[in-house]
Amino acid sequence: MAWRSHGTTNVDLIAKMQSNRLIKSDSVAAAFRKVDRANYVLDKAEAYRDSPQSIKYGATISAPHMHAHATENLLPFLNPGAKVLDVGSGSGYTCAIFYHLVVGGEGSADGEASGGKVVGIDHIPQLVDWSVENLRKDGLSDALDSGDIKMVAGDGRQGWASEGPYNAIHVGAAAPTMPQPLIDQLASPGRMFIPVGEHAQDIIQVDKDSEGRVSEKTLFGVIYVPLTDQKKQLDNDI
Repeated sequence: MAWRSHGTTNVDLIAKMQSNRLIKSDSVAAAFRKVDRANYVLDKAEAYRDSPQSIKYGATISAPHMHAHATENLLPFLNPGAKVLDVGSGSGYTCAIFYHLVVGGEGSADGEASGGKVVGIDHIPQLVDWSVENLRKDGLSDALDSGDIKMVAGDGRQGWASEGPYNAIHVGAAAPTMPQPLIDQLASPGRMFIPVGEHAQDIIQVDKDSEGRVSEKTLFGVIYVPLTDQKKQLDNDI
């Protein structure tokens, strides 16, 4: 159904994803409408197509339907006041969507801080700088200046422990095996949405319950760029 979700505007793209049941929740649709994908891609003419795009440095921004799947899956943990870690944050697009749910969501009054926070981590410093520019273009300068959104350069496979634990972790590239540091940084309760595998990849839902017990559930097969080190990614730049 993703191939039928191409739009001509941001509003049209979200409406198509709702029609195709890729976006099911009103709160997710509202968050997506607040984030203009054109601010996070290089090819503006292709901004509202439901397909991935290169953002240079061997990285991509995933197709919108994958961001919809991830957000819907993590939604029970994306409440106002929640902390979110976005690994392989790339363009900053998903950080903006998560922000509108955990800080600017329906549960927080206008102008009232919710205590929520989004941390985006990418090991390409140029992408981190670009993502900050994108977020500012999308009207999120105040969130960056206040620290409600924090974009950092680092090895996402190790997470970002200083801001954890996180109620939700989204991983935007495929790890060859499950990264234990990310599981360790999940809150109790918490959930992670992560593609895992090298040749055959699957989205794995990792849940940690209130007692700290961890369970994994395979959701569906995918094809993602690999979650790798900085040198390998730069060597494969396109």
